[in-house]
Amino acid sequence: MSGSSEKIQANASQRYEVTRADLPVHCPTEAMTLWNSHPQVYLPIEEQGGEAKCPYCGAVYVLKD
Repeated sequence: MSGSSEKIQANASQRYEVTRADLPVHCPTEAMTLWNSHPQVYLPIEEQGGEAKCPYCGAVYVLKD
């Protein structure tokens, strides 16, 4: 998710791959437009075996490292 300056639509996908550089992971991310999304929530991806699900939108974040 890091490295892009262009915003993506929030909650457009159900699966996102993130790296350790993206930690701490939250949904929606900085790369997403926020005006049409849910409140930001931090996801304990490292404590959950490298995968976490957003309780608002159901998007799954997978730690890719």
